[in-house]
Amino acid sequence: MELMLSLFRAKTEEELKQLEELEVPVVSQAIRAYREIMVSPEFHELERLRADARHNEASALLHAQLAEREKWQGVVADKNAALADKDVALADKDAEIADKDSALADKDAEIAQLRAQLEKQNIENKIKDELS
Repeated sequence: MELMLSLFRAKTEEELKQLEELEVPVVSQAIRAYREIMVSPEFHELERLRADARHNEASALLHAQLAEREKWQGVVADKNAALADKDVALADKDAEIADKDSALADKDAEIAQLRAQLEKQNIENKIKDELS
């Protein structure tokens, strides 16, 4: 039993030769059958079909991954465009606020000037009242 398991675990030609050297008829017969199968056109055709199937599967997987990546790149591009639009809107609002801040500062300066004039006028009136 252990010998048959060794046969199934053999990965190299060297391992098969070592098993063959044991001269166990069943093992030697199994090794000969294996070698005959390995050189048969049917086996080569099956291996070619397996290789084609692996290639096709890998190609399909790659295509699916590329399609998914392209989809998500589109989503990201759309989100980036939306963010850029919002950035422009925010910049416009910032400019509008800056204009209003400037107008307020102008009004504050005008109010301060008017207060100073009013204070000066009040003082002049007070002096006139005191002199009269």
